[in-house]
Amino acid sequence: MNITEADQSTVRESNKNQVVKMRAAIRRRYGSPGTLQIEEVERPVPKESEVLISVRATTVNRTDYAILTGQPFIMRFFTGLLQPSSPIPGSDFAGEVIEIGSSVSRFKVGDRVWGFNDEGLASQAEFMCYSQEENIAIFPESLTFEQAAASLEGVHYGLNFLNKVQIKAGQKVLVNGATGAIGSAILQFLVHQDIEVDAVCGGENLDLIKGLGAAHVFNYEKEDFTQSEKVYNHIFDAVGKSTFGKCKPMLKEGGTYISSELGPYAQNPFLALYTKFFGKKKVLFPLPTDIKESMAHISKLVLAGKFQPVIDRYYPLDEIAAAYQYVNTGQKIGNVVIRYQNQVS
Repeated sequence: MNITEADQSTVRESNKNQVVKMRAAIRRRYGSPGTLQIEEVERPVPKESEVLISVRATTVNRTDYAILTGQPFIMRFFTGLLQPSSPIPGSDFAGEVIEIGSSVSRFKVGDRVWGFNDEGLASQAEFMCYSQEENIAIFPESLTFEQAAASLEGVHYGLNFLNKVQIKAGQKVLVNGATGAIGSAILQFLVHQDIEVDAVCGGENLDLIKGLGAAHVFNYEKEDFTQSEKVYNHIFDAVGKSTFGKCKPMLKEGGTYISSELGPYAQNPFLALYTKFFGKKKVLFPLPTDIKESMAHISKLVLAGKFQPVIDRYYPLDEIAAAYQYVNTGQKIGNVVIRYQNQVS
């Protein structure tokens, strides 16, 4: 639904005379999904440089789960040491601008926008305010709100995996955890670069991963991929369920191992430092940066038909705790999306 300037004026006049409420996921302490409650709270009002967004979709992802639980503990240095700095969780969104601050020039009412911040941005609510200077942009028209929300968190991390290594045509790459948001993105990016990609996933998802372009798929339910005699230029562990030690024999000299997790006893950052100076096979532990650049790149890939987000399940806001519980099982395929049915007033 497009919001006209007249509608916006009406909203402003209405807001002067009454407190406008919205529904939001709320938690006031770190903990399990059981700490989440759906409450009616005051709808935010945009400051000079902010836009008010009617949120239409968000995802529940591993970043969100870390923000919810405050684990690993290092997350709390960004989200609040003893308790959450924001009672509303959420790290990404896709929605529609319904009101703009007096100094906003980049956006107008009716723009369909998306955004992401891995430190959290209080997006798991019906409405949110966000500065025009933050990680926000208009998303490609070919995407639905749900697809747009599912094209941010995992894709950003996937891009930050790839931009840390030299990818060349003709190389061979293995993606462990190819059905996740990160893994499915990496797989698609590599296939479109004429890279031979093998993947690891469960048996029920073999056809999905083959359809995304994998040359060979290991079914982890029936075989241990680390026992294969194949060798690769790069191994991307997008679920953190393997280790450098197990994968090292599968790497060519000069090859790299990258994991999305710290690894047992937080070994991966230390191995990244050690192998930088010793040995011919390297561990990289990329720290994701430059979300704005990732969003711009994702738009280009979508417009070029080189990326399509994988979506597992949809939940309404009322069932967001169940969405978090499902994500924590480690069984999600691609993305878990929260849908909103907002009525602007």
